[in-house]
Amino acid sequence: MRSDASDAQRRRRTPLLLGAALASSVVVSLVLAPSAFANFITPKTGGSPNADQIHSLYLIILYVAAVVFVIVEGALVYSVYRFRAKKVRTAAQIHGNTRLEIAWTIAAAIILLVLTVVTFIKLPSILNPPNSSAPFLESSLTQPSPPNGKQLTICVQGRQYIWRYVYGADCQHDPFAAKLPYSYQEMVVPAGTVVVLSITSIDVIHSWWVPSLGGKVDAVPGYTTYTWFKAPKPGALFHGQCAQLCGRQHAFMTALVQVVSPAEYQAWLQRQSKLISTANSQVTQLRSYLTANGNL
Repeated sequence: MRSDASDAQRRRRTPLLLGAALASSVVVSLVLAPSAFANFITPKTGGSPNADQIHSLYLIILYVAAVVFVIVEGALVYSVYRFRAKKVRTAAQIHGNTRLEIAWTIAAAIILLVLTVVTFIKLPSILNPPNSSAPFLESSLTQPSPPNGKQLTICVQGRQYIWRYVYGADCQHDPFAAKLPYSYQEMVVPAGTVVVLSITSIDVIHSWWVPSLGGKVDAVPGYTTYTWFKAPKPGALFHGQCAQLCGRQHAFMTALVQVVSPAEYQAWLQRQSKLISTANSQVTQLRSYLTANGNL
């Protein structure tokens, strides 16, 4: 009887032990893999100076919040244990402590003031772009603008469910103007250059967001919003996503930013313009043929 009971108990423990061992191995693997927790609770960084500043500001606030959390939760746990009810005596009934209440009110105000000051110190470097370190590309009066006004302007048009990028400052007057090069989904930019994005939407609200290049910016029909970034090195490919629920195919509205050297960018721009011109000529010929044959 005892042997049968022991065997049954052993059989019940085996799955639990195997499950615990598996869970432990998974946790250890994650802890030992730094990339597994890369940007797990912090914004992405490294793609642009404004993204780096957002990341550093986030870390400051995170550390302050962590300290406050530890102090508050530690005091709570201590109080629960220290003043718990016991059989031998009644738990202490504390109705208030004026000095303590004034102290933590002042401490909270000081923390809020410090975070406010730090935020306003960081904001200019997040909002205002620096000068380009790459060769001069074009000049524009678009806001925001680097101190010397030298920047690359790209118009970003959101539509269900794809992004259209038009290259050149003239796109702000007419993004569908002839001879302006454009691309879909993937934006190509030169490294070391301040890229100012002029963002609009032609149907519903979208939101352009490539986390490594800074904060997200809404694309609102009838309005123009702006953001900027400056990718330091060529060869990078940054991934993004529309961050505003815009319809059934919202999940497929991705954004890519390919960073190349300034020389490669100029070559790509010329090649893209030729491809668009060739495609337009083919469409014109096809339309003329269909019209001549009564199909249009």
